[in-house]
Amino acid sequence: MPDPISLNPSPRPRRPEWLKARAPAGADYEDVHQLMRTQALNTVCEEARCPNLGECWNQRTATFLLLGDTCTRGCRYCAIAKGKPAPLDEAEPERVAASVAHLRLRFAVLTSVNRDDLPDGGAQIFARTIGLIRERVPDCKVEVLIPDFDGNWDALHLVLAARPDVLNHNIETVPRIFRRFRPRAGFDQSIELLARARAFDPQQITKSGLMVGAGESNAEVLEVMDALRSADVNIMTIGQYLAPDSSYWPIERYVTPEEFAMFRSEGMRRGFRHVESGPLVRSSYHAHLHV
Repeated sequence: MPDPISLNPSPRPRRPEWLKARAPAGADYEDVHQLMRTQALNTVCEEARCPNLGECWNQRTATFLLLGDTCTRGCRYCAIAKGKPAPLDEAEPERVAASVAHLRLRFAVLTSVNRDDLPDGGAQIFARTIGLIRERVPDCKVEVLIPDFDGNWDALHLVLAARPDVLNHNIETVPRIFRRFRPRAGFDQSIELLARARAFDPQQITKSGLMVGAGESNAEVLEVMDALRSADVNIMTIGQYLAPDSSYWPIERYVTPEEFAMFRSEGMRRGFRHVESGPLVRSSYHAHLHV
């Protein structure tokens, strides 16, 4: 049977009612929005056009995007700007920590663009930001959603040595379409990263996320679960892939709420500590509840 992704894409299916999100508004949303502008910070909520931005910002939570707003890779699903990044902003960790303190967060999520132009992929910025948050808000837990650092395991260990509460690295899709979906990454390398995080500290909580509706089968989703469990990953998130516009990887179908419920049940049966599975789920959605 031919790979459906290689065929001319059919018209994009109509977005179902269960994928409607509220428009961002409200006093807390405006406060977080203003803080991000005055501190010259980026959030993956905005850069990746997350459908949950309004809900999360009204709960005074945000996922901070480190290392600037321009990615050195060209993943076909991602709306973050791609190209040559600006020079490294060494003051960024302090501004992020100050913002976490201002928001009185008890759980902060840090992620980043890929910075293949840096020898450590930006690992030192992750580590410094974790340390400064610990100094300013000792009770705040920190989750990091890291890139693969292009297989630089010393960079991974630098982040792990800063003791994040959760180490997240998204697998994103299934092996069959992985290299076309994420041309500069590798499925096996991502699994190895998660396994190395567990080996570095057997008590480290690890997490990974998958998008569905991009051309994979449900059976392939279950196979990814098995691969993640082989690396002893604790937490998994599964959400609907939403193409930013027609120039990105096409949406093959909208996965039903019943299928998302099945994925959660299958994941729990396989031994995950928690599975967040639903149409609007993203890797940082309800992150504070996962641990």
